[in-house]
Amino acid sequence: MRNAKIHPTAVVEPDARIGVDVEIGPFSVIGPHAVIGERTIVRSHVVIEGEVVIGSSNFIGHGAVIGAPPQDVSFSPERNTGVEIGDDNIIREYCTIHRGSAEGTVTKIGNKNFLMAGAHIGHNCVIGNNVIIANNCLLAGHVRVDDGAFLGGGSTFHQFMHVGRFVMVQGSSAFGKDLPPFVIAAERNSVFGVNVVGLRRAGFSVKDRDEIKMAFKVIYESGLNVGQALEKAATMKFGDAACELFDFVAKAKQRGICPLKRGGAAEEL
Repeated sequence: MRNAKIHPTAVVEPDARIGVDVEIGPFSVIGPHAVIGERTIVRSHVVIEGEVVIGSSNFIGHGAVIGAPPQDVSFSPERNTGVEIGDDNIIREYCTIHRGSAEGTVTKIGNKNFLMAGAHIGHNCVIGNNVIIANNCLLAGHVRVDDGAFLGGGSTFHQFMHVGRFVMVQGSSAFGKDLPPFVIAAERNSVFGVNVVGLRRAGFSVKDRDEIKMAFKVIYESGLNVGQALEKAATMKFGDAACELFDFVAKAKQRGICPLKRGGAAEEL
């Protein structure tokens, strides 16, 4: 706990591993198995329990709960599960991040993510890097969110679904099927087009953006079913970015992909 700034009302178990220059605010509770990396700031009334490893330079807002048991009726308290959080994340007020459910599993959050107030990350979720999860989003167990995605406030995500890279989700939406990378999604299980603005801001070249638009058309606007569209794509020449979209769709067998809603205002093709 060298150079750590711990408020006298905080409860920090002696076995907790606290890095250099960590700040822990009033009335926070840090369990014995917690590891908190250097320069991380933990505000007031935060609870960190169970096997939780937090990297460096994170910010954890008031009232957040990290490492609580999963909301899974099959969970047994004696299981060894945990949470792993990377570096430079912002986790705002009253976020809840539950630990894994099955023995030896973890809930993972990468680097430079922004979880706004009230977001819930269920057990065994995997969040990539540079993801923004807005206020009151609810992620059920085993949801995967890839790098650069933006999840609008109040949106809900069904267990075991997958959100691809640079997906843009409108607020107050709900999804139970996979969202392929680079799309705009809204309402209930609906895709509206390609996230052109997001791709441009992320530095995708004109060539990559054009190929992604073409790949989108093959999947969604060719009149072919998914299997036929993938067969057609195999006869065409695409770069890595467009191939990422096809690879995602090919692997989305458990839940399938969200369909296109035609004529929506968000469509940018």
